[in-house]
Amino acid sequence: MNIPNLEDRRTRLAEALQPNEMIIIFGAPEPTYPRRFKQENNFLYFTGLETPNAAFVGYKTATSFFATLFIERQDPAMVVWEGAKTSPQDATETSGIKNVHYLDQLPTHLNLWMPKVKTCYVNKATGGLGSGLNSEQQFIRTLKDHFPNVMFQSFMPIITPLRACKDAWEIEQLSTAIEATGKGIHRIFTDARPGMHEYQLEALLRFEAMNCGLPHQGFFPIIASGLNAATLHYHANNCPVGENEMVLLDVGADCLGYSADISRTFPVSGTFTPRQREVYQAVLDINKEIISMVKPGVTMTELNKRTVELITAALKKLGLIEKDEEYRKYYMHSVGHHLGMDTHDVGPRDEPLIPGHVITVEPGLYIPEEAIGVRIEDDILVTEEGYINLSVSIPKEVAELEQICIRGDKQ
Repeated sequence: MNIPNLEDRRTRLAEALQPNEMIIIFGAPEPTYPRRFKQENNFLYFTGLETPNAAFVGYKTATSFFATLFIERQDPAMVVWEGAKTSPQDATETSGIKNVHYLDQLPTHLNLWMPKVKTCYVNKATGGLGSGLNSEQQFIRTLKDHFPNVMFQSFMPIITPLRACKDAWEIEQLSTAIEATGKGIHRIFTDARPGMHEYQLEALLRFEAMNCGLPHQGFFPIIASGLNAATLHYHANNCPVGENEMVLLDVGADCLGYSADISRTFPVSGTFTPRQREVYQAVLDINKEIISMVKPGVTMTELNKRTVELITAALKKLGLIEKDEEYRKYYMHSVGHHLGMDTHDVGPRDEPLIPGHVITVEPGLYIPEEAIGVRIEDDILVTEEGYINLSVSIPKEVAELEQICIRGDKQ
């Protein structure tokens, strides 16, 4: 199972559209040198193309569905500088889409199609009033001006049900990303030493992922030691790690557009202090109980409600709060989210989970006055029978962590 079933994805998209409806999805622009190119996920989902400056148009008539690609035209003078661009033949071979034209021909085709279109689904995400319109937004505004009878709507309500349920190929990519992430985490466990900087631990993570053939991270890694771990989205990764500190890792490699999202917390010296162990075990117990609840029919809202109940009880036992409503001082986020092409992937929070959904379970406690932050996060596949923990092989038990982390010259 080496390639996704793109034709099936487009067939399901066609079934979601009504006659005389159209969807336009733009690929990501060419990145500013020297950044790596990262394709727009919705474009990648339906085309499989890692081609910048492209567009996918799906148009449904009363009897047919037409899928068309628009790619950049090659400038021969620029080949020596930028390399050859994707050809129409290459685009067809990768995507299976036979109708391929050049991007400068998009207005001509839309002039033919738009008079018959009732609704056009586009990406209506904006950068806010304080920022200018990007090229896609300007193009869509031009379409609205020229075709005022067409209703323009966001394509996400159409795409979300298609992307939220993962097929076997997608689970394979997520599993590969999780495996590579696990190797990076294990390398950090064994190689971390007091006095190393957080960015040195990040380098170990990135090396292992790249060594597995995965050049991208799904998001910027969080490598947070001591007090830094009490900041949820800490990203500086530039502090030295103290002798008796714990390090919180929130990391995830990317495989063909699918991102792992794993959190682990460990003692850099190899042994938890009594208080660290007490807090860590409380979070671990919650992590395991919430995972055990995952099954078809349960909602993310229900999982989060139970997490809050368990967090509140744990905080009282730890002597940190007296009243239930005080829990937010030490726990501020939800217990999880859908996972896939986006780290926080499309998927319903209030609707029942179904087989094929992949979610994270990530309870945490953040105690800045004690320089303690603990988060334990696993990636969970919902199955007909219940769940599969895709990250089960990445250590998280206290005894196992101490056995791994105390190796080498930490003894």
